[in-house]
Amino acid sequence: MAQETVNPDGEVVLAEELGNARVVTLNRPEQLNVISSNVVKLLAANLEKWEKDENAKLVIIKVALVHGISMGGGASLMAPMMFSVVTEKTVFATPEASIGYHTDCGFSYMLSRLPGRLGEYLGLTGARLNGKELVAAGLATHFVPLEKLPELEKHLLSLNTGDEAAVGSAIKEFSTDVQIDEESILKKHAIIDECFSKNCVAEIISSFEAEAGKEGNSWIMPVLKCLKRSSPTGLKVTLRSIREGRKQTLSECLKKEFRITINTLRTRISGDVYEWDPPTLEKVEDERVNLIFEPFEEELELKVSENELYRWDGKYEDSAYCHQ
Repeated sequence: MAQETVNPDGEVVLAEELGNARVVTLNRPEQLNVISSNVVKLLAANLEKWEKDENAKLVIIKVALVHGISMGGGASLMAPMMFSVVTEKTVFATPEASIGYHTDCGFSYMLSRLPGRLGEYLGLTGARLNGKELVAAGLATHFVPLEKLPELEKHLLSLNTGDEAAVGSAIKEFSTDVQIDEESILKKHAIIDECFSKNCVAEIISSFEAEAGKEGNSWIMPVLKCLKRSSPTGLKVTLRSIREGRKQTLSECLKKEFRITINTLRTRISGDVYEWDPPTLEKVEDERVNLIFEPFEEELELKVSENELYRWDGKYEDSAYCHQ
């Protein structure tokens, strides 16, 4: 997890009890609100307390009301919410492969369920999506203009219920329909699906390079450069994890991601984070990748509930990306 840095305001997590609403705010803007062990402990303590509080009808997580940068662990608090609100200032990405890591925090589950091969594209390239694109892709539920956000929050705090229909109706009053730009990556789904459906990372890059030479595809070259700069091991692990995720439950994905994280940090398996070792895709052997996915003894596996329901339990068939 990320190292803790002292915040100018002191607390890295702010918690408020306002009537029947409970508000928790990640307060690490200079660190892009990444998740540290302290943040996890504070979030868990508040959420567990409010779960037992009969007066708590609605919980607002200020990363879910996203009007800034939402990446990695912070993004994982946005995407699975029953309602996740974004604005024109929202920036989302899963750039872990670029630093020798992998898509964790449940993203091997969520990305695998995005339309077509969009999940592989986002996971491997670390490409950014804006607020409207997040709604169009299905990773957020509502787009609310930034100027309306304070009024929306005030309205939510005034609700005396956490009823799903009531909350959804309240948010809808402030939200607007999204129209994605013609230059949006979501308009490139044919190329993405063709290239990122290939069997391995090397084939994906080769296919993507072939498309880059065609007229109208100048957008590909900068993405290719980022892809080629990324960790070879991170790319292979990320692709396998997302593709395995298509056939796994959320619990299975979380357990798998936990194993990958622990095994990656074991220097006998991988010293990849700084040295890019091995330095090329060709030198990253399957045996090495298999070690990173190796399961633990049962008592060491991540303990996680098997019976939870989530908004994104299924593919985003209704997303704009699917119907172009």
